Amino acid sequence: MYISHIHLKNWKNFQDVRADLGQRVFLIGPNASGKSNLLDVFRFLRDVATDGLEKAVSEKRNGVSSIRCLAARKYTNIDIEVKINDGQKQEWRYRLSINQDNIKRPVVRDEIVIHLGKEVLKRPDTKDEQDPLRLTQTALEQISENQAFRPVADFFKIISYQHLLPQVVRDPRGFSPQPVLNDPFGRDFLLRLWKTLPRTRDSRLKKISSALQHAVPQLTELTVDMDKSTGTPHLIGSYSHWRPHDAKQNERVFSDGTLRLLGLLWTVYDGSGPLLLEEPEISLHPEVVRRLPIVFHRINRSRKEPRQIIISTHSDEMLQDKGIGPEEVLRLEPRPGGTEICMADEADRQGMASGLSAADLFMPKAAPKDIHQLSLEFADDY
Repeated sequence: MYISHIHLKNWKNFQDVRADLGQRVFLIGPNASGKSNLLDVFRFLRDVATDGLEKAVSEKRNGVSSIRCLAARKYTNIDIEVKINDGQKQEWRYRLSINQDNIKRPVVRDEIVIHLGKEVLKRPDTKDEQDPLRLTQTALEQISENQAFRPVADFFKIISYQHLLPQVVRDPRGFSPQPVLNDPFGRDFLLRLWKTLPRTRDSRLKKISSALQHAVPQLTELTVDMDKSTGTPHLIGSYSHWRPHDAKQNERVFSDGTLRLLGLLWTVYDGSGPLLLEEPEISLHPEVVRRLPIVFHRINRSRKEPRQIIISTHSDEMLQDKGIGPEEVLRLEPRPGGTEICMADEADRQGMASGLSAADLFMPKAAPKDIHQLSLEFADDY
């Protein structure tokens, strides 16, 4: 299953936008254009399905006012609508519209589920009219209410956002004394590796080790070991040198790029739902970044069930990959009335058909307006 279309109203940077999505999506645009906020709408749906509306809005995002678009005018509801396709024309449509009550609690204004053109849920309903407190919860988050569209709820729960930070992987307790499960920044990354079935873990690490040998000099093998005295798992890398036996190092001395690349490759293998990656190029050599799209594609193709991957990036190198199609790039353009999502037009498609890359066509358009003026602001300092 994958999200094939999204329609947002009053969500953060976006006043009213629509976009078609494929199995792979690249989000580009200047700083503060809304790339992270667009990724966050998918995380929001996961949080609602997993933790409930109140926690998703109030605890994780500081309330309705913090997520409502500043350009919102008379219509103040926040609307999210997605279409979900399972690859066999079994299309679902889920729509959620929220606002806040007079004590600033998030409440449902509208919740609709449609399957194959047939409406299976429409709220508010008669039960909501009799008990308005029901509207502080979505049907999505309640087992007793989502039976008719359980596949949608289960699908949202497996959406995964990953932005692994090497310093967090090296010292998770320095960032949080208590364990944090499913942490996108890597506080439990090594624990997740350790808990993976040994056969699966070893197979993946063998493939990743083989790939990393082309990017990390002298690396020969990767394994995971448990320190029984502390109950802490460690990533062990073997490095070849002039001595007859390989040297071994753990994650504390791995370079940022090594940890970052390892984490990215593992993440594409792991999980099953849509994968959200924010600026995966960070800490990586440009020649490594240039090859990430094809590497992700090949790992995904090797899976029993390929997963949707949505990537935000500033990297020209990443978009040089000639395998990227014009329909896979969404360009965000900030405007006074809210950020717009720009998709490829006919001229873009013709340009790529003639041999131009996505970087050649879209990155110049994604640059901040008047960026050439930046250095001129400091002209008197020279």
